[in-house]
Amino acid sequence: MKHADLTAKARRIKLVLTDCDGVLTDGGVYYGESGEVSKRFNIRDGMAVERLRAVGIETGIVTGERSPSVQKRADKLKITELHLGIRDKAPLLAEILTRLNLTAEQVAFIGDDTNDVAILGLVGLAACPGDATIFARQAADYQCQAFGGQGAFRELAELIISCQGGVSAPSHGSE
Repeated sequence: MKHADLTAKARRIKLVLTDCDGVLTDGGVYYGESGEVSKRFNIRDGMAVERLRAVGIETGIVTGERSPSVQKRADKLKITELHLGIRDKAPLLAEILTRLNLTAEQVAFIGDDTNDVAILGLVGLAACPGDATIFARQAADYQCQAFGGQGAFRELAELIISCQGGVSAPSHGSE
């Protein structure tokens, strides 16, 4: 995609939605005898949520999993647009657009796998981590350099903030 087209798309964004596993995490999950034990989140992606909020852009998580770890992370980041156990993400988008009085062009989504392809095709700015599946990469307007769980969400956030005239963070990030 041409830089001018990407910039135009990023300028319209008012809500950034993300998948969890493979975007906010590296896709790995630790299991014990009683099931999921933990997931690893990148702290810089959390700062991205705060930076987006500071410029008037809300965020949300849409995941097929029903994970207590994701609920805890969303609570910590004060993300109210949390949707757990969503297998078919595209219909949820219509509900969110209506409820928040937004158009699809005002929403960005970052996802990494086949279950994200439909929603990637519906939003104004579709993105994926650098290590996303071929299916997600083909559906994305922007492929991050960073991999899932290693700052891909932060990279997308900084792109949007920059295109909207906000101050970009130093390239080394912050913690």
